[in-house]
Amino acid sequence: MEDGNTSKIINLNPVKLACSDCGLYQLCLPVGIEPSELEQLDRIIKRRRPLRRGEHLFQVSAPFRSIYAVHSGSIKTYVPTEDGNEQITGFHLPGELLGLDAISTRRHPCAAKALETTSLCEIPYEKLTELANVIPSLQNQLLRIMSQEILHDHSLLTLLGKRSAEERLAALLVSLSERYRQRGFSPTELTLSMSRNDIANYLGMVVETVSRLFTRFQEEGILHVDRKQVRIIAPDLLNTVACSGQSLRSEMTAREGTTT
Repeated sequence: MEDGNTSKIINLNPVKLACSDCGLYQLCLPVGIEPSELEQLDRIIKRRRPLRRGEHLFQVSAPFRSIYAVHSGSIKTYVPTEDGNEQITGFHLPGELLGLDAISTRRHPCAAKALETTSLCEIPYEKLTELANVIPSLQNQLLRIMSQEILHDHSLLTLLGKRSAEERLAALLVSLSERYRQRGFSPTELTLSMSRNDIANYLGMVVETVSRLFTRFQEEGILHVDRKQVRIIAPDLLNTVACSGQSLRSEMTAREGTTT
């Protein structure tokens, strides 16, 4: 599915990069869309040249013109802080869309930066809305995705609110595991494209706490960690930690207390 001339913005159809040939289209396109309608959508989608690691897709306050779908790689979104640092607002994997939060103001409220070499499909918004007027399923999908964005914001507020540090990290790993599963990848073998610093920033922690928790989860048999490679050994226990903050060690302590 790769084309040698990736330095140009190219139309998906002529190079046979149609949505119907993409293993991710069920994630970002309407379920049940007719083949003829899919062809119409293919005509307006462009394939951008790949972004290099650290390269921006857009900056804060840049004019909003398109929605982007991650085809491969990953993107982080963030808002610059007054002290010149970043406040990370999300990590975006293949099959996920970026840019919907700019529709109302017509300017991007955050910046988007590639965490690794990343290819994207660009969907011009004006052409998309014109097409949505004649394809009801496309309108419904846009509303569904916008609803997911609102739910994500609510989930993030909950995650950063009263949850413990253990719960925050476990919840992020559970989320990534489920998103990997949806893409047809192993839900237990994760490659984390984001740094420990990025994870700490996103979860509202210091990086030392994140590193300490990864070590603790490994000692407790929940994970096996090898730099950016994370293998989830005990998915049920990780989910328990994400929901209650109760680690294996505390569980074992509680059981020992019950038997004595």
